[in-house]
Amino acid sequence: FFDQFSLTAFMGIPLIALALTLPWILYPTPQNRCLNNRLLTLQAWFIRQLTHQLFLPINPGGHKWALLLASVLIFLITLNLLGILPYTFTPTTQLSMNMGLAVPLWLATVLIGARHQPTHSLAHLLPVGTPTPLIPILIMIETISQFIRPIALGVRLTANLTAGHLLIQLISTAAFYLAFTMPTVSILTMGLLLLLSILELAVAIIQAYVFVLLVSLYLQIR
Repeated sequence: FFDQFSLTAFMGIPLIALALTLPWILYPTPQNRCLNNRLLTLQAWFIRQLTHQLFLPINPGGHKWALLLASVLIFLITLNLLGILPYTFTPTTQLSMNMGLAVPLWLATVLIGARHQPTHSLAHLLPVGTPTPLIPILIMIETISQFIRPIALGVRLTANLTAGHLLIQLISTAAFYLAFTMPTVSILTMGLLLLLSILELAVAIIQAYVFVLLVSLYLQIR
């Protein structure tokens, strides 16, 4: 069951680079024309709506991150959705890749906050009105929580996608073996598998949105 999460290779060359490049090939490139086709118009509308909802609660200073976070959002959504197709590999089930996205984005929010608002960044480690004996403990707890944030980002995305893929694999295997002994139960199981696949489509989009939303909220705090 876990073989689907192993890194595939061809002639000793890992194919994860191909899996990461494929999403950008699927999207059409806008042309310098007065009128674009319907696919480009729909694509631009979808990205504009996602970006608008994502940056609605953020102050104007954080809107400089719109291009970066919107690109990460579309990238993750595409990888998650492509991973649901049969005989495909999902790079976002790899914790190393998700941490490679989460750590630099989190670190950028911390460094930018320390540069532009150092007083606010340090004050965030200690709530106002804290009793003196609790000051060292609260500073340690807040510092640890800061370092846990990128781990939570990567683990959340990895765990949700891995659990969904494993559940689909288990139910599909059960439906296949029940088809020879109990056809009626197998049909009901395949109906459950269809519903789970639809749910996994929603999870793929929601998890990508939550990942980028949490990064934007970390930026908002800064």
